[in-house]
Amino acid sequence: MEHSARYLDTVAVEGYLKDHLAGFAGPLKAEKFAFGQSNPTFRLTTPGKTYVLRRKPPGVLLKSAHAIDREFRVQKALAGTDVPVADMLLLCEDERVIGTMFYVMEHVKGRHFDDPSLPGHANEDRAAIFDEMNRVLAALHSVDLDAVGLADFGAPGAYVARQIDRWTKQYRASETETIADMDALISWLNDNVHLDDGQRTLVHGDYRIDNMIFETDRPRVAAVLDWELSTLGHPVADLAYQTMQWRMPVGSEGRGLAGLDRKALGIPTEEDYVARYCERRGLSGIPDFNFFVAFCFFRMAAILQGVKKRALDGNASNPERGLKMGEFVPFYAAGGLKAVQDG
Repeated sequence: MEHSARYLDTVAVEGYLKDHLAGFAGPLKAEKFAFGQSNPTFRLTTPGKTYVLRRKPPGVLLKSAHAIDREFRVQKALAGTDVPVADMLLLCEDERVIGTMFYVMEHVKGRHFDDPSLPGHANEDRAAIFDEMNRVLAALHSVDLDAVGLADFGAPGAYVARQIDRWTKQYRASETETIADMDALISWLNDNVHLDDGQRTLVHGDYRIDNMIFETDRPRVAAVLDWELSTLGHPVADLAYQTMQWRMPVGSEGRGLAGLDRKALGIPTEEDYVARYCERRGLSGIPDFNFFVAFCFFRMAAILQGVKKRALDGNASNPERGLKMGEFVPFYAAGGLKAVQDG
């Protein structure tokens, strides 16, 4: 049995899919995608069709992390809604097959963007792509939970408080050094926790441009990917998380827009993006937006600390990239404190 997140036992996978997936026929080849730091993701190629497999990483894992079964459930539930997702084909909960749980979904053809500044695109295309992300986010937060069978997809109430508690525990469990800004941010969030205002929707948890596939010939989202952090919670957390990219440094690790002349690029300002979202959802505004921005910086710092710890332990999907991403933990902690000061 293999023990690395970088490899996949294709013989075991091929045998399982032959017995459990209608229409499957080998031989099977697997290629690991560069993305998917948390849950390793592979392209499965056969003579007749291409699939995608996502699995839990091997090794000792943090409690409640790498929720492959939840990813499968939420995407299957969203099929046919205004939120575009890949078709879910099969969930394997039998860890004896490859050592961890995994699922297989359709391979969605289209364009994948790592850089939110969208180099090489015309201004009108950039504007249309950002507006499409805004449209899909508003659609996600408007899903009828009862109608799609997701009313029990998260605990009731106190979403932000529960998230702060969860990610503080995750951060402490993977902490490798003391970061004063992170300690200060955790303290501030606990002292100023956002009161539950009754808003409760499906939230993606990692909503950003590099977790989407766009159609090849138009600025339309073909599928939203990576639903590991999805739950029921406060929708503004998703919105604030996406707009963090306006405050992040440019480059392959930061993947942000800070310092760029966004008007000259046709990219909306953070204020305009939030206003358009509010218009789509019938909201008059978001008075405590910077609290959610600080919260999102904190949560991302905790996530990256986990990526760093897995890289050090040898369980990361891409150890070298995991260590580079881990270098941003102090930056995210400082960004959260800056949002506090700005607010």
